[in-house]
Amino acid sequence: MTSRIFIITGQQGIGKTSFCQRLIKIIKSAGWQVAGLLSLAVFENGEKIAIDLVDLRSGQQQRLANLCVGRASCLSTILTFGKWHFETEVLAWGNMVLQTATPCDLLLIDELGPLEFEQRQGWQAGLIALDSGNYNMGIVVIRPELLAEARRRWPSAEVVTVGARHFR
Repeated sequence: MTSRIFIITGQQGIGKTSFCQRLIKIIKSAGWQVAGLLSLAVFENGEKIAIDLVDLRSGQQQRLANLCVGRASCLSTILTFGKWHFETEVLAWGNMVLQTATPCDLLLIDELGPLEFEQRQGWQAGLIALDSGNYNMGIVVIRPELLAEARRRWPSAEVVTVGARHFR
C-alpha cells in the first residue's frame, strides 16, 4: 500500500480535533474506511474537565482522562501526566483499537504527545501502526513542541498547521 502521512499541528485549543472531525466526515462520505482514535474534549462551565476517546471504526466512546485539580474522582487512576489522570484500562483499550486499525484507507490518531514520544507510554500501538504504512493516508495530531521529533520519525510527512483561518 502506498501511504502518505499528514501531521496536523497547531497551538493548544486552536481546533485540531475539530479540523480532524471535518476531514473524517468528508473522507467517510467518499466511501473510505476510517480507523483510529479521536480525543474529544469534555467541557463543564467553559472549563475542559475530561477527554473522551472515540474508536473511529466502531464509534465506541470511553472516558480517557480527567482533570484532577482538587477533584476526588482522580484517585482511581495510576497514570498521571501534568494535571491529567488517565484511565489505564482505557489506554489499554485504545492500544487494542490501534493494533487492529490497519489495514484501512485512513488511519487517524488524535494525538501523539509527550506520553508517546518522551515517556514511551500512551499510544505505542499507534506509532507502530503509522510506521507500518498499511493504510492509504495517515493523519496524526502532534503538538508543536514535538513536531521536530515527529518529523525525524516520518521525514516524508506533510505538515498542516491548523489556525483560526480554518474555522471562518
